[in-house]
Amino acid sequence: MKRALPLPAVLLLGACTVGPDYSRPTTPVPKAYSEPHSAAALSDAELGSWWKGFGDEELDSLINRAIAQNLDVETAAAKIRQVRAEERAAGAAALPEVSTSASVTRQRISEHAIPVPPGGGGNGGVGGGGGFGLPGSEFTTWRAGFDASWEIDLFGKTRRSVEAARARTGAAIWNRRDAEVSTAAEVASSYLELRTLQQEIALARNEVERQERSEHLVRARVRGGLVTGQDLEQQSSELGTARAAIPPLQADADVEIHKIAILTGATPEALLADLASERALPLAPPQVPAGLPSDLLRRRPDIRAAERNLAASTADIGVATADLYPSFSLSAAPALVSTALASLIEWGSRSFTAGASLDWPIFNGGRTRANIEARNAQQEEALIAYRKTILEALQDVEDALVKIDNDRKGTGELEGALGSARRAEAIARERYAGGLVTLSDVLDAQAKRITLEKKVVETRSAEALDTVALYKALGGGWPEVAEGGAQQ
Repeated sequence: MKRALPLPAVLLLGACTVGPDYSRPTTPVPKAYSEPHSAAALSDAELGSWWKGFGDEELDSLINRAIAQNLDVETAAAKIRQVRAEERAAGAAALPEVSTSASVTRQRISEHAIPVPPGGGGNGGVGGGGGFGLPGSEFTTWRAGFDASWEIDLFGKTRRSVEAARARTGAAIWNRRDAEVSTAAEVASSYLELRTLQQEIALARNEVERQERSEHLVRARVRGGLVTGQDLEQQSSELGTARAAIPPLQADADVEIHKIAILTGATPEALLADLASERALPLAPPQVPAGLPSDLLRRRPDIRAAERNLAASTADIGVATADLYPSFSLSAAPALVSTALASLIEWGSRSFTAGASLDWPIFNGGRTRANIEARNAQQEEALIAYRKTILEALQDVEDALVKIDNDRKGTGELEGALGSARRAEAIARERYAGGLVTLSDVLDAQAKRITLEKKVVETRSAEALDTVALYKALGGGWPEVAEGGAQQ
């Protein structure tokens, strides 16, 4: 065997790896975002825990709990363990396989059979007849040995398989980080929605109290004969409408609490007692430096995962291409065989088989080349998915930036309008108390003020939610830790 295939030749052939070598594609991105923002970027540490910028300790606690206990994150972590095991399994194919076996068999030859010649009967031809298994004889065969085989990776099929498995491990790690990013953003969004609803509930309760005071005033004016009962009915209608606005808001608030609980890995009702108390809506940070578009290629987990999937698809082409070439295997099976246990370990009981095999498919109906073509198409799909992910990431950032900018402009305008509406309502109430205007004038002024109060709350909430969307778009929310395979 050594004369037929010298070791240097095996090493030379073993250095050949078929299929394309992977290199990360260069994808052009804009030099800067088109929307107004600060070009200075947040540090990785600041972006990794962006929720602290809202200054709400309860929000910090909920997000940290969710990242640690969220079931989607735990599923992604289990996937990492799976692909790491598959990576080890892929690498094991490059090593020889060795197994051991031991057996003992008892055999009796029929009295009506012909003598079994040496080597017959499947037991080495041993028996009671001096090398023949004679009719009616019985004997026991003892065997202990090893089986070893090794498929030499001449054309890199195993190496490409390991390369693909390692890339998929990296993709799984980034998918987990993407799950952390999504979880943090979902908890923050639900929390902000909850506080928005609670603020709207507080406004609704204040309005009920205001309407009750107005009803007392109108009732007194009716008793005094200053106005008719129509004014009282109108005011009672307004009071009922104000009261009816609270239950739907409370139901929506409870739904958000249920959602937060599920995101933290708890049952829906687990956080009702902790989050039911009304608290102010956290204000968005005054500015979120978005940095440069090129930062997304490094920071966004979904982009990094897509790039690793592209690397795995490229390696898969090499795995399929290797099937065009021959595979070469070595095998050996040394053993000790004897009809007596006492002589099993003697030198004369040794048995040995060794061999080499060459397997080279000549014709399989074009199946191998079809597989290569399919792997090439999958690699093209992965490349398109990678480019699409980058474009969608850029869009996410641009969309969030333009929304935040318009939210801030709208908030300023609405707050000014709300101040005017409150003053107008106060004047209308004073004039109504003096009998100078009708109740309808008061109700009109009141309706404008209520609408603007709600719009101000909604606009502030939208700014906070769009800020969360920007943090998510920038790839914030996963810890900067060294983890094998992620930095590839």
